[in-house]
Amino acid sequence: MNSPLTPDEIDRYFDHIQLPQKYRRDKNPPLDVAFLTALHIHHISTLPYENLSLHYAKEVNVSLDAHQILGKFLANGRGGYCMEHSIFFNHLLRALGFQVYLTGARARPRKNGVPHGEYMGWVHVVNIITLPDGSRWVSDTGFGGDQMRQPMPLVEHRITPNIGPQEIRFERAAIPNATNTATEKQKAWIYQYRNGADQPWNSFFCFTETEFLHQDFEVMNFYTSKSPDSFQTFTPIIVKFLRRDDENGGVGEIYGKLMLVNGDVKENQGGRTRLIRACKTESERLEALREVFGMTLTKEEQGGIKGRVSELPPS
Repeated sequence: MNSPLTPDEIDRYFDHIQLPQKYRRDKNPPLDVAFLTALHIHHISTLPYENLSLHYAKEVNVSLDAHQILGKFLANGRGGYCMEHSIFFNHLLRALGFQVYLTGARARPRKNGVPHGEYMGWVHVVNIITLPDGSRWVSDTGFGGDQMRQPMPLVEHRITPNIGPQEIRFERAAIPNATNTATEKQKAWIYQYRNGADQPWNSFFCFTETEFLHQDFEVMNFYTSKSPDSFQTFTPIIVKFLRRDDENGGVGEIYGKLMLVNGDVKENQGGRTRLIRACKTESERLEALREVFGMTLTKEEQGGIKGRVSELPPS
């Protein structure tokens, strides 16, 4: 299936994420891991992971149309949540000539920020890319705070440095809450992390190599954006990754992140996470959106949170 993105849309997106000139369309860069990494890094450090459209809106309707997602990305400092990011990134990669497809993922719920318990249903999505040299890579541009800061090789046991002391890897195993665990086909790729070489590994999400279609994501999107059981519907979240630009015009480096969860604004620059603002009112949270994250909401959007469980006192 061809990508719906036009050359003009791709150029505007490249300008917006400040992609280095060597990777622009007129330079015809090779479809290698360096190009893929540049796209991934500049995407996640420009376009925040955020679910404000589920809270600051009179009617919740998260579009998975590539053109509408791009329009949102280019306006008012906004980003999107997992399906918006990964589906758009898939369209982009296909438009550039990469061999890529999407697959759904099961995530584990967080408790005090730490994944625990059984895997949920299909609530996440990643891109699987096969490069011309035959190597396979995973790009996840929409997982939030503990996502990969660059594409990862789809290889078991290989440890990849992430932000600060955090390390990540893929393992293959049957997930604990499955009943049919005897066959190789039942094994899933499991994304794991640890916050230091002396810390235990913990599993965050898992996926198989089955391609998911647009119709599958419409079902997933309906649940994650509308179900009262989905944490997305009662927890406003923003994660903005911090990039240190290369002095010679090359690819930057992700070194930290800014986060908002409900009313708390936190910062992590590769070490400990610290609280930098505690918003107690809607006016304080809107101020933090502007001053910390560079986001502006229209008056209509601001009014959309009235009566929602995620609303803070007005002032």
